[in-house]
Amino acid sequence: MKVNIVFEMAKDGGCSCFMKEDLPDFGLLGFGDSPQEAKEDMLKAYHEIKDMLIEEGKNPPELDFVYHYDMKSFFEYFDFLNVSKVAQRAGINPSLMRKYSSGLVKAGEGQYLKLQSAVHSIANELASANF
Repeated sequence: MKVNIVFEMAKDGGCSCFMKEDLPDFGLLGFGDSPQEAKEDMLKAYHEIKDMLIEEGKNPPELDFVYHYDMKSFFEYFDFLNVSKVAQRAGINPSLMRKYSSGLVKAGEGQYLKLQSAVHSIANELASANF
């Protein structure tokens, strides 16, 4: 079962993630100082809840996570990506992209769509690369 996990960076630098869907018997949240820590916290809770439900004789669903990031959490999680280069590839002003990724300015839906297209293009190129 596919579920959507949303990441959000807090103004204090912390990060949270949560499951958008309502499922019987549980919901998922994660918190940490980074998106990686929040994801690990949420996955730990998922495994603990699954174990608890199994002990109760229930059959918990296997979840397939789809992750949704705000700009700041995306570039923190994928910190190996060069923000300016991704911006150029997406057709977004690099200076403006740095403001998006730092949380100073919020991007509109059009900018998110440009970024998503560029990231998918990068992912496809990486998937076809060989050594």
